[in-house]
Amino acid sequence: MATPRPAEVARMTGAEVRDSFLVSGLFEPGAVRMVLTGLDRMALGGAMPAADGDLALPDPPEFGTRFFTERRELGLINIGDPGCVSAGDARFHLDRLDCLYIGSGQERVVFHAAETGQPVYYLLSCPAHRSLAAKKTSPADSRTLQAGDEEHSSRRRIVQCIHPDGVESCQLVMGYTELAPGSVWNTMPPHTHSRRSEIYFYFDLTDNIVVHLLGEPGHTRHLIVRDRQAALSPPWSIHSGVGTSSYRFIWGMAGENQEFGDMDPVSLEELK
Repeated sequence: MATPRPAEVARMTGAEVRDSFLVSGLFEPGAVRMVLTGLDRMALGGAMPAADGDLALPDPPEFGTRFFTERRELGLINIGDPGCVSAGDARFHLDRLDCLYIGSGQERVVFHAAETGQPVYYLLSCPAHRSLAAKKTSPADSRTLQAGDEEHSSRRRIVQCIHPDGVESCQLVMGYTELAPGSVWNTMPPHTHSRRSEIYFYFDLTDNIVVHLLGEPGHTRHLIVRDRQAALSPPWSIHSGVGTSSYRFIWGMAGENQEFGDMDPVSLEELK
């Protein structure tokens, strides 16, 4: 997916904004689906192994490599039932909301057949300049931050999985945020990341929606996002959202800076 320039976004119709920034259809039972974006060569996707066979990570021709992780790293979070994923000779059991990092050079990555229930893996990948060991982390051993408050309907818990003080990576930063019951706003006031790109993947929405804000502060646009859809966020764009109920979203970033707090605040007065 090519990413439009700011001036183009300001002139887009609602349908054109959705076509450029909203990603859906990532999950299909018995398949791995991937989408390559124009944001720092990030790719996102989904894997849903069925009970009748394993799924291998594909080798997209767009990468120009012999196998998926030859020059890439991969992060994944299980948003479904418990399952198992292999990276080389190592096999990892992943419960719901467990995260697995897979470094470059792992030629064989397999999502194993589900013994019971349905594992659902959200995948995020970016280029990598060196090989690092595969490592699993769970919510219990990940660093968590509390943000927001009830007064502004923004109380939320941020779980950091792949980051400089957690699971080491080359440039990928990944984790998830969960909003407390009664809270619906994330990242408000908003900010931008001039040194990295970000992708928001919303889940646990059931039949509810999130209104995701994007664009330059003075020319904001919006997306109506439903369960298991993703919103692309270029470095020049704000990102914020408000839901019709509480929800979770997985955030992932790639670029020049891995520091979670590296952001450029935007005041409410700047928004139009």
